[in-house]
Amino acid sequence: MANHDRVTKAVIPAAGLGTRFLPATKAMPKEMLPVVDKPAIQYVVEEAVDAGLHDVLMITGRNKNALENHFDRNAELEETLVKKGDTDRLEKVNYSTALADMHYVRQGDPKGLGHAVLRAKMHVGREPFAVLLGDDIIDARDDLLKRMLQVQAERHATVVALLEVDPDSIHLYGAAAVEETDEDDVVRITGLVEKPDKEHAPSNYAIIGRYVLRPEVFDVLERTEPGRGGEIQLTDALQSMAEAPDWTGGVYGVVFRGRRYDTGDRLDYIKAIIRLAIDREDLGPELRPWLREFASELEDEPVEFVEEMPADPTGPIQTLSARDN
Repeated sequence: MANHDRVTKAVIPAAGLGTRFLPATKAMPKEMLPVVDKPAIQYVVEEAVDAGLHDVLMITGRNKNALENHFDRNAELEETLVKKGDTDRLEKVNYSTALADMHYVRQGDPKGLGHAVLRAKMHVGREPFAVLLGDDIIDARDDLLKRMLQVQAERHATVVALLEVDPDSIHLYGAAAVEETDEDDVVRITGLVEKPDKEHAPSNYAIIGRYVLRPEVFDVLERTEPGRGGEIQLTDALQSMAEAPDWTGGVYGVVFRGRRYDTGDRLDYIKAIIRLAIDREDLGPELRPWLREFASELEDEPVEFVEEMPADPTGPIQTLSARDN
């Protein structure tokens, strides 16, 4: 039987290879790619801590040592900053070190998100916990995770974050069939489909990378057969939990209408950096007018596009000119 005590632990799966960002991720974890001046993973840990979850378990893989190093002390760097009297940067370095009580476990075989979550079983035990995916950064001004924890505490159920997306994009997400509740931002989930095509999607409510799971999810995942892509899908486990509300408490969705930044796609990653930077007090005042000037230049001038490096490294990089439409 699940323990319905307050959620205290966050699990962050971070074992992916980041192939969409090669060659940048050849030797550096994709989670360490900077978003302005912090690695993407730090935003996620900060979100968990801000919601009161100071016990953080990161599910990692090979060549992810940089993640552990980032949240660990760097005595040599600290000493150098002290000698320089650079208290501002020293404070930032120490902040990430003391941010949370960090733990790490390797996923081992890359068997999907469901398998990564299952690796947290020994650490989490029989209590509800949060899962935060590193590709989604939720703006610190929007209290999505806090709201999800509140709904979980009130309903003693599993809770996922939902975002209304363009129906043409639903194939990129897990999609939820929903029923309304007595709360405007909360729906009951009756079914889930992993990355459906537009014609077979139950709705345009997409699951984004925030979950508050009851511990029964571990029991379900242990029985879940590999699904789409030969991986153990968390979506399949959530579907089973939605079908057995008497045992699992059911599955609810919090509909998110705030600011979300996707760092898992190259174009969206660039947009995320710009959107976060323009709201910064130290960068926004100079960046905003520059962006306006740059945008006006794009309207009047041809744009030169540089092709990606060809597969054959000895081949030339071609430069193409194209007028912006």
